[in-house]
Amino acid sequence: MKKFIAIICGLWTTTACAALPDSIVRPVNSHFTYDIGSSIIANTYLTPLKYTGWGMRIGYDRTQAMKFRPEHMVQRITAGIDLDRTLNPAGNAKMWRLTGDFDYGITYRMRLPQNITVAGGLSTGIDLGVIYTTRNGNNPVAVEAAWTINITGALMWHHTLLGKKLLLTYRPTIPITGVFFSPDYGELFYEISLGDHSGLAHCAWWGNYFRMENLLTADISFGATELRLGFRNNILSTRVNNITTRVVTCAAVIGIGGTWMSLNPYKGISADARIISATY
Repeated sequence: MKKFIAIICGLWTTTACAALPDSIVRPVNSHFTYDIGSSIIANTYLTPLKYTGWGMRIGYDRTQAMKFRPEHMVQRITAGIDLDRTLNPAGNAKMWRLTGDFDYGITYRMRLPQNITVAGGLSTGIDLGVIYTTRNGNNPVAVEAAWTINITGALMWHHTLLGKKLLLTYRPTIPITGVFFSPDYGELFYEISLGDHSGLAHCAWWGNYFRMENLLTADISFGATELRLGFRNNILSTRVNNITTRVVTCAAVIGIGGTWMSLNPYKGISADARIISATY
């Protein structure tokens, strides 16, 4: 009987140990970036004219494999502040645009031959901002506010350049639905402050709200630090309440970042730990 119990206990211990998953470490890949480029703004709530000029952006990008199926599931957080300064065709009136955005997304990735990785998924984001023109007296400001659900993806290629690790990435993001703010044509914000809140929120779809971000980056590794070079293109187009808004920006991107791990200083990394990167 004792021998039988010992065999059962041995089998249970072996099975339990085999079922225990390896400890997994999920490094964080993050970058701080600065964009500078051209900007085109048209907002018929403020003026029928198209304004052109320059734009800049300070941004943050963070990716990490998820706890759930980390080999395939990746989460990404982005945030940024944009500032645009534009002039009318005559060059005697300015239009400023200041916006901020935050986005959280989850994608499913697959590894292909030739060091290529593809990913696709969904994200949700908030965009808030104002447009100010120096020409208008009654309506000098237009407000931008939107919450959207987006389709997003990534195409990545790992390579080596002059002995340095190189990661080329293309990331598109397109909203598919959401809610955005727009007053009636000619409606004053003073009227809204008095309680006229009807018709301010609108369901976003591609017929009245279209936005697309195209981000192409090259991350060059210098040991623990990465240099990011890239190009960003943003397109925003809305048409509701007889108000049309068009914003197009094209900018060069430069940034610095790297990969880091959050560890318990008293435990460290176990010998059998698996390190699963968000960028493979």
